[in-house]
Amino acid sequence: MNETVLGRFFTPAKAPAVPEKTVPKSDAVKAEATTEPAPAPADKDGQEGSAGKKSDHEKQDKVSLRVALHRHLLDEINLSVLDTMYTEELVEEIRPLVREFIKKNHFPLSAPELDALILDTTNEMLGLGPLEPLLKDDTISDILVNSHEQVFIERFGQLEITDIRFKDEDHLMRIINKIVSAVGRRVDESSPLVDARLPDGSRVNVAVRPVAVDGPMVSIRKFSRRPYTLERLVESGSMAEAMKVLLAAAVKGRKSIIISGGTGSGKTTMLNALSSQISNAERLLTIEDAAELQLQQIHVCRLETKPATLDGRNEVRQRELLKNALRMRPDRIIVGEVRSEEAFDMLQAMNTGHEGSMCTVHSNTPRDALSRLEQMIGMAGMPMSQKSIRQQIASAIDLIVQVERMHDGTRKLVSIAEVTGMENDIIQMQEIMAYKKMGLDEAGNVKGMHYATGIRPRFLEDIAEVGLTVPEGLFDPSRELS
Repeated sequence: MNETVLGRFFTPAKAPAVPEKTVPKSDAVKAEATTEPAPAPADKDGQEGSAGKKSDHEKQDKVSLRVALHRHLLDEINLSVLDTMYTEELVEEIRPLVREFIKKNHFPLSAPELDALILDTTNEMLGLGPLEPLLKDDTISDILVNSHEQVFIERFGQLEITDIRFKDEDHLMRIINKIVSAVGRRVDESSPLVDARLPDGSRVNVAVRPVAVDGPMVSIRKFSRRPYTLERLVESGSMAEAMKVLLAAAVKGRKSIIISGGTGSGKTTMLNALSSQISNAERLLTIEDAAELQLQQIHVCRLETKPATLDGRNEVRQRELLKNALRMRPDRIIVGEVRSEEAFDMLQAMNTGHEGSMCTVHSNTPRDALSRLEQMIGMAGMPMSQKSIRQQIASAIDLIVQVERMHDGTRKLVSIAEVTGMENDIIQMQEIMAYKKMGLDEAGNVKGMHYATGIRPRFLEDIAEVGLTVPEGLFDPSRELS
């Protein structure tokens, strides 16, 4: 390696010289030694881990190796020149460093494995740096960067601290700017909060100084590489087969559905799964703050909000997108999350020929979801009485699907409730199916059962007119739903 490249690529030596700090093998594989895979684990949407214990250990070992290697390279590399280098050039520059690291720490790698590691490391350094190994690990559902020195992950519903470190705060900001600039957004002192997304649809939230007291914070919600369907949710135990049959019939019968739940309860996953039942013959419009829905139909048009410019102009909110969507000839409108005055326009759409539309809302029970919608419609500033608002809600919404994150990290569909109309100024609902908790097992996992309440949904008569039927036995309250 010549002096020119050495001076340009590597961080200049500091005086007095400090002996190079190596990462012992015991530290590099610490995640493997301390992390016990949970029996029959479930990912963020309740999906049971299909890999065995040996496979989980091997995955975590590879992640630990790449993490330790990253930390070593960050101490050696001049980060300011990375963006000016080509992949092939960077491969040649880091090859001797990687070989030296592998040799010192006695990692048994063959020549092809070493070449693959060098290429992966190069791609990671040109991509999102230390976060790349975590993004490639399918057992991880959330990545939580609290500062450049502290990174947590959620695996199988449980939080774990990692060995991931950024070189300094500037290094973390460099990665953050890569993420937000890719979707045409910015983050700085004047605009310290931003929502963004990764190319695979993973949701990203960023907070920087001055609102982030201890330095930049990043929250990444990863999504499954394989889109979720209702069948996968049944296999994972998130819902019962009878619930799947009922919800599939409701979606195909163009019933308007609200998905309700708390933060991290799996609302977006449920929305994606329900949308898989929509016919390819329909034109779908999605509206989101940060595009993350994974609809599989062939005729999908995606709209995304736009933040204001530096001078506070040209902001495009969800409400404007909803109004415009009505002029785009949609069969159904799907809103990622309703959180403000756009609730009024969403209900208007459901009431004016766009039956079968769907959206999510933050709330803890189906009744709370109705109350929140009522409050959000009031935020629109329309001169409507409380009774008129409730009539709009009762007329527009057919079903409320409630999802919940359990204490053990699994996600469950806990209630399917039908909105049946108004009585004495009160919106009437009836619960069709639900989930009952029955304590914890010896491993601390939640035990419970899905059951039918015995009430037959009123909308079955409507969907029967278009040839859709649901077996009567699904509503038998005397047996556990399978």
